[in-house]
Amino acid sequence: MKTRFLLLLLLVTSFAFSQRITESIQSKKLEEERTFTVSLPSNYEFDIEKKFPILVLLDGEYLLNPFEGNLKYGNYWDDLPEMIIVAINQNYGEKRFDDSDYDQTGLPSDKGAKFFEFIGFELLPYIEGKYRTQPFRIIAGHDTTAGFLNFYLYKDDPLFNGYISLGAELAPQMVKRLGERLTLLKKPLFYYHAIGSGDLVDINTNAKALDQTIAAIPNKTFNYRFDQFKGATHYSLVPQAIPQALYFIFEGYQPISMMEYKEKIATLDKGYTQYLIDKYTKLEEKFGLKLKPRLTDFKAIEAAILKNKAYFELQELGKYADKHYPKTTLGTYHQALYYEKSGEFKKAVKEYRKGYTLNEIREITKSFMLDKAEGLKDKEDKSTVEEYAEPTPEEGNGEKKEGE
Repeated sequence: MKTRFLLLLLLVTSFAFSQRITESIQSKKLEEERTFTVSLPSNYEFDIEKKFPILVLLDGEYLLNPFEGNLKYGNYWDDLPEMIIVAINQNYGEKRFDDSDYDQTGLPSDKGAKFFEFIGFELLPYIEGKYRTQPFRIIAGHDTTAGFLNFYLYKDDPLFNGYISLGAELAPQMVKRLGERLTLLKKPLFYYHAIGSGDLVDINTNAKALDQTIAAIPNKTFNYRFDQFKGATHYSLVPQAIPQALYFIFEGYQPISMMEYKEKIATLDKGYTQYLIDKYTKLEEKFGLKLKPRLTDFKAIEAAILKNKAYFELQELGKYADKHYPKTTLGTYHQALYYEKSGEFKKAVKEYRKGYTLNEIREITKSFMLDKAEGLKDKEDKSTVEEYAEPTPEEGNGEKKEGE
């Protein structure tokens, strides 16, 4: 028995670590083989329909663990999305400096120019061809590689949607060029820039100059945050900045919190279901991610509707549920609940009984639906729909009909 347990533990442990894959590409641009590590989400093999955004890590050998850990923690609480991480190996010899090389004018040169093209023309096409990806890409780097990632912003159509720059060493003219290029952006872009107060003077001086330049850009499509961590060194700023960067970029991704419910939803006069629809529409527009509305968010909207007796909106909520969770009890439950709260008990019983033929979803089981139907079957209809019904033309104009 003990041997079987140890074998099972070994298999589980082996599977848990199998999500990291070491890969290599024979690069025509660099004229050499380059290695990188692909870290896949834990459920990548199970949810075969799901696609994931990409996080490219420069200095991948030492940035992979802290980024991977923060993403796994955030995803555990559904605060951050699962991502495919591509960690490029650069820490051997002078490789990271060669990869980030630029000339006196401050533009990529020699191996730096080739590495720039390697990422765009070879690495990303390879990853997107082999793995299930969504068109939302982030790139991150530290000191010299953090400066290098800014070169992608010099393009009219930047390759990445998000940029995480940690203690960046900036090339000549980079502050001026970034100010000019970012003003012209036409698509949403996220830029996170962090330094430590204990870092090198040159790094912090240039970082603050860049912050002043970027902060003055009147571009609503550009999302920017700058952090300076008090007492942090060139290296200790990294573990402090990573969670801040990820939560900044994915602000709004999180499920409806108690604070959001109390301050933004429960205080509405109407439009509770529309709030939910807008939340996920904006997330798709912002990140390009197709997300299925969370069941906990449906529950929050249902609670607001019931609290404010806006029963009419339960029908709209049911339609939205049927769109994203077809053939489940969720949408039918909301429609049945509308009839119940409106006093149309016969219709409510009919809807609740439909749950027997549908797929169960969380606590809305078949037995729950049938129990609800059983509890209402002997009740006489007593419509209260007027509590939230939209006014009819006669009600809205305040005039009496002829003969009244």
